[in-house]
Amino acid sequence: MARYPISKAKAASGTVPVIRWAGLAAGTIAAMLAWSAAKAEGDIIVSHGYSTFGDLKYPADFPHLDYVNPEAPKGGEISQWAQGTFDSFNNYTRKGRAGALSTVGHESILTTVADDINASYCLLCTTMEYPESKDWVIFNLRPEVRFSDGRPFMASDIKFAFELFMEQGLPSFRAAFGAQIESVEVLGDHRVKFNFTPEAPRRDVIELAGIFPAFSESWFEETGARLDESSLVPILGTGQYQLESYDVNRRIVYERNPDYWGADLPINVGRGNFDKIRVEYFADSSAAFEAFKSGAYTFRNEISSKEWATSYNFPAVDNGWVKVEELPDGNISSGQSFVFNLRREKFQDPRVREAIGLMFNFEWSNETLFYGLYERITSFWGNSDLEATGVPNEAELALLEPLVAEGLLDESILTDEVRMPPPSGNRQLDRRNLRRASALLDEAGWEVGDDGMRRKNGQLLTVEFLESSPAFDRIINPYVQNLQRLGIQAKLDRVDPSQATDRERNYDYDMATHSFNLGFEPSTGLKQWFGSEAMDESTRNLMGLSDPAVDRLIDVIVAAENREEMQTGVRVLDRVLRAKLFWVPQWFKDVHTVAYYDMFEYPEPLPAFSRGELDFWWYNEDKAQALREAGAIN
Repeated sequence: MARYPISKAKAASGTVPVIRWAGLAAGTIAAMLAWSAAKAEGDIIVSHGYSTFGDLKYPADFPHLDYVNPEAPKGGEISQWAQGTFDSFNNYTRKGRAGALSTVGHESILTTVADDINASYCLLCTTMEYPESKDWVIFNLRPEVRFSDGRPFMASDIKFAFELFMEQGLPSFRAAFGAQIESVEVLGDHRVKFNFTPEAPRRDVIELAGIFPAFSESWFEETGARLDESSLVPILGTGQYQLESYDVNRRIVYERNPDYWGADLPINVGRGNFDKIRVEYFADSSAAFEAFKSGAYTFRNEISSKEWATSYNFPAVDNGWVKVEELPDGNISSGQSFVFNLRREKFQDPRVREAIGLMFNFEWSNETLFYGLYERITSFWGNSDLEATGVPNEAELALLEPLVAEGLLDESILTDEVRMPPPSGNRQLDRRNLRRASALLDEAGWEVGDDGMRRKNGQLLTVEFLESSPAFDRIINPYVQNLQRLGIQAKLDRVDPSQATDRERNYDYDMATHSFNLGFEPSTGLKQWFGSEAMDESTRNLMGLSDPAVDRLIDVIVAAENREEMQTGVRVLDRVLRAKLFWVPQWFKDVHTVAYYDMFEYPEPLPAFSRGELDFWWYNEDKAQALREAGAIN
């Protein structure tokens, strides 16, 4: 406050008491305004974690997570494989192809755990403070946090990270976060405040702020690195692993930081147990499998049903060197599917999309190609209670009816059963579906010519599948043959992984395989998956969906104030998305099919929502030595 000199004359005339009273009045008014603001915000909550709906599982003084082995030994190496190539360790840019596990060295303010999936807990912070209004949150950061090179982590680094993402991050990220975070303030060396915009939905703003990683402002200044540029120099982080070495397109090795600042935190007890994590690169899964059999790497998550059903009878399995297991998976099914590029005019007509979808024969594929190991994906939230079923209930109708009244949805959605993938017969070409698909294309104006090919306005109806995995050849080629029988000029365009990445980023494809990794409490992230704003900015919205009804439903879900409202909103969104026919759903299984050399151990039972081999498994040196002596591994 400014101080003004007061003359003796003014003092004698009684001015001083008036000034003092004015100051007192101003102070009182300020105090009253502050009290009113505090009352509007509600009580200030101080906590070690945050859960949108319900209580936290773990109290502030928990000794360790329930699903870990707190006595797990540290040491050894685990190795896996990755397909294709890499030319960068910056996973935050669309340029280049980032190496596997390239963000393993980065930590965020908050973290999640595998048995309380709807909650976030302090990692880089000790506590958080926020009002009931959730207009802001203050994170009290841990003063002991250090970057891997030993430099301290400060509140100013979080402010820097936010501003860096707003300047150089992906457009879809900037749009989503910039609309919700108004500013970031540094309140002290280890105290940082996020202020949220008035329009930001309050349900997930705290978790939104908590995902920002620890980036060192001084490191960026010293190196001149940019978030939007590809680089083989990884961004400095605070995590327990850091890059040890790499051989471009062949191998990456990460090592555990012996001076990791958070090794003794209760949330880290029993975790990060391997000294090294090695990733071996191969051109395709077949080459990788042969290398696994020879002991070139030690853990394999098998994604090929053919290999799982027919190939795990090699000598290392027979000798007991390799363990082959099915581990339970309670996660939402990935929503893996072929998706149409709706940016292309020929796919704007839903009759065309429905016809093409009818020609994929899952039942024949599962029996003939997958050895009966899979189930058909039917929902974007399959394997969970968020999946839409049957006809809409009363709560769902309350959301659907206004959209129908405005002409945004067809009224059939109010009475019809939720859309399910069409079943097929036990032959590759299902003639009933062929007839139905043919009628749909005829209706849409794609007529069959003398050469048996379909044209409209002189243009051939063509469909090209973009794919980088040779393992998909045996799946897509029969689908292509079925489409050709329908009069469509279809083909598989298999490219290398880097080409696939580049073409997906530039939306240069007809159809591509996509996975929708959606959560149990979906919120603003839905805008990147399905929102109109992201159709030309996010590779999550690979299909280019832009639909006002979908946008409205996403807003409803984001604004949900309790779990019941959120669940109803998601089920309605699931119902509407499935009716849009922009996908041809593929397959899933509710178990992890894994094989590994018998020198790793894990706590039992495993948590339902994490396999955790890189997180809380550990290395048994005695078993490893026995394998080395037997010649099973190097």
